[in-house]
Amino acid sequence: MSVGLGLPIGDPAQLLSWARRAEATPFTTVALLDRLVFTNPEPLITLATLAGATSRIRLQTEVLLAPLHRTALLAKQAATLDLLSGSRFTLGIGLGGRDDDYQAAGVDLRSRGRRLDAQMATLRRLWAGEPLSADVGPVGPAPARAGGPEVLFGGFVPAVTERVARWGDGFLGAALPPQHMDGLFRNVEAAWSRAGRDGRPRLVAQVNAALGPEETLDRARRELHAYYSPGDHVEHVVNGLLTTPAAIRAAVAAFRAIGADEVMLYCWAPDADQVERLADAVCGPA
Repeated sequence: MSVGLGLPIGDPAQLLSWARRAEATPFTTVALLDRLVFTNPEPLITLATLAGATSRIRLQTEVLLAPLHRTALLAKQAATLDLLSGSRFTLGIGLGGRDDDYQAAGVDLRSRGRRLDAQMATLRRLWAGEPLSADVGPVGPAPARAGGPEVLFGGFVPAVTERVARWGDGFLGAALPPQHMDGLFRNVEAAWSRAGRDGRPRLVAQVNAALGPEETLDRARRELHAYYSPGDHVEHVVNGLLTTPAAIRAAVAAFRAIGADEVMLYCWAPDADQVERLADAVCGPA
């Protein structure tokens, strides 16, 4: 099973160093989250920069809030990133639920699910080289991967499993322990089977992690709290931060046992030494 690294957002200027160092470890993927009304770097622009600084490691949005984006432009951006990275790009997609992000984008929060479904129909059509409409032609370039970059959907509502089965290549689950994630994984597989899809969906789990002295861990908890506030589950998320190698290894093993293809360790401490600390916790020295 693969293990990836979620990149911290506390010091965007350090992300090139993070990506280069991650590529020198067994980590398989680096990922970035998405918010609009926050201090995080824009993920597609940042991942394009990291693509040029790396050659092996995969690049992933975790997750991009697609309804905030203009669909045709998103199709072009994702296809370009897939092409320039040599098909190393995974488009993780979610809805989000913060009203300020949607207000800033001028999009109705209440219609985000319907908007995403319409976007996916358009994205798949454009990535296949078809015209945007009867009056507007295709939007290129063609992605390196036939049919478009790999698409994972994240979320917890039943509609997510149906989106995976209809439009996606797999599922990305976050903030749940393995015993609860197991049910989501099985629901995704069942929806995939009902849709008559060949093969099986890719299953990815995400956990939050940081290693180091208490000062480092306290900063990671503050970063987590700031990102997820306000919300009903902030303390649950913060308290779930994995802070020891033993806890990280146990989580990776537990997700492997329920069929995860990859576990993403999302790091909330900005010091780049986290890369090797986390890699050693999972795999031993590179």
